[in-house]
Amino acid sequence: MPLLIDRKTQPQYDVIVVGSGAGGGMAALILALHGVKVLMVEAGRNYEPATETAMFNTPEMAPLRGEKNPDKPFGFYDANIGGWQVPGEPYTNKEGTEGAFWWWRARMLGGRTNHWGRISLRFGEFDFKPKSRDGLGVDWPINYEDIAPWYDRVEQLIGVYGENDGIANAPNSSPGVLLPPPKPRLGELMAKKSGKKTGVPIVAAHRAVLSQPLDWKNLPKQLFPNNPKAQEIIGKDMMMRAPCFWATDCLRGCSIRANFQSTTVLIPAALATGNLDIITDAMVREIVMKDGKAVGVHYIDKKTRRDAVVKARVVIVAASACETARILLNSKSKDSAGLANSSGEVGKNLMDSVGTRLGAHIPALEDAPVLNEDGAGGLHVYSPWWLVKDHAKLGFARGYHIEMGGGRKMPSANGFSYLNQTSPGVYGSKLKEEARRYYGSNFSFSGRGEMVPNKDCYLELDPKVVDQWGIPVLRFHWKWSDHEIKQAEHMQQTFAELLEGMGGKAKPQSGRDAIQRPGEIIHEVGCARMGSSAKDSVTNQYCQTWDVKNLFLMDGAVMPSNPDKNPTLTILALAWRSCEWLMGEMKAGSV
Repeated sequence: MPLLIDRKTQPQYDVIVVGSGAGGGMAALILALHGVKVLMVEAGRNYEPATETAMFNTPEMAPLRGEKNPDKPFGFYDANIGGWQVPGEPYTNKEGTEGAFWWWRARMLGGRTNHWGRISLRFGEFDFKPKSRDGLGVDWPINYEDIAPWYDRVEQLIGVYGENDGIANAPNSSPGVLLPPPKPRLGELMAKKSGKKTGVPIVAAHRAVLSQPLDWKNLPKQLFPNNPKAQEIIGKDMMMRAPCFWATDCLRGCSIRANFQSTTVLIPAALATGNLDIITDAMVREIVMKDGKAVGVHYIDKKTRRDAVVKARVVIVAASACETARILLNSKSKDSAGLANSSGEVGKNLMDSVGTRLGAHIPALEDAPVLNEDGAGGLHVYSPWWLVKDHAKLGFARGYHIEMGGGRKMPSANGFSYLNQTSPGVYGSKLKEEARRYYGSNFSFSGRGEMVPNKDCYLELDPKVVDQWGIPVLRFHWKWSDHEIKQAEHMQQTFAELLEGMGGKAKPQSGRDAIQRPGEIIHEVGCARMGSSAKDSVTNQYCQTWDVKNLFLMDGAVMPSNPDKNPTLTILALAWRSCEWLMGEMKAGSV
């Protein structure tokens, strides 16, 4: 397949796509299916889930019994290559700022899609017009109705399980789009019962995991009605994806292609068209400009440390929100502000999800019957934000959704750390008895909340520090507002109430003590937001930069706000929508 290890690229491509994750992968697929010649440039190494995923390996088969280490912050079996620290690629935080931002990088083909939790939530009608609701932040230049058809298409293409619950600002999918969700597990059933008492709805989660085979005979015709070649390629690719067999944590990746990764769904089909070339281990330094247009990309070959330039009619940057901003700031323009930055908004409006968690021992789960509770490698249920109309009396703007976890999954060394509290001083056969008794009896809740953009959260180039490739690195500025602190406090109190309803004894913290570090949730967005005017935004609603008409940004950088929903599904939908528009513009000669 056209993975260009020899670096022998074509003299000219129609489109260069920088990045291979959700936005870059979707852009490459849609363009390639329609005959566009695409070059994908990826900073990380090649990655093949079919051969590299440790589907059946157990903890004792790994160093430290699979526990986390500096190179693998989510454990040895996590698919991600990279993390919050990447050797030779530092970043800095401005001294004197309140928070130290953690910047997660995935240095592999497929980017973060190889690692994420597959939680696939649609943004709702209120999420696109936050300023109109409470006067904070900015509105998006689109409505929910503009993006809804693309949500349907993405869900059908990648496969998302869930249910339509009719909850305000948690939109339903069109009939027949969602796959059936897996049944709740024991702890989740107890949480659901507690939620009924406290008024917290707990419903089927929406996740990009196949609970049954895709309808490969009919879906391709619906998705690509006037493109027989695309129908053939997508149909064959869907046939090769097996449904989940409920045995492996999704963070490991998926060799049977049951869950969504760019490397299991988007890139294989794009390669099958013959219209996609890929260069890995290529660190992009800047966008190359000529006569006001983007004409290519300047990258460093990480293996040879040589500079190279590739050329195209259109450039799409989808390197992840912060990396995309970094590339723009390092690219030459008419002034020193960076490329596509006449508004001064590149690097501004950095946001991450508000996160906090709380768990407790649940006596009723002690000595539970032995069941296969691995499930779908993640959530079976979740709680959408249920107080969407009550913000005036809550004391903070916006809301959060609740994720939960527990049960008798594959045991780990760290999983028994609570024995220090439940069975202090116990050893020998008695310790084994206690381990069996308490195994799976902990349950926890995590919140993922919306952050309001503020002037104190942004990134810029560090004036003194460069990475090993000689490229200036990012310097972060951060400060939570009272909205986020109060929201985290509300999360803690809600979680404590739910846990106590399950029979546990919870110890909630204050919002300031409980809120997780900025960047820790790995949902950062913003930095190059879309808008209705070039005066206060970087791109239009189709991710086209106002200043450079043939330069597009197709990742979380363009998001004007950061709703409580995980951003990946929306990145995919925006990229598909924008590529359809782009092809129309290319055909018309406007780009």
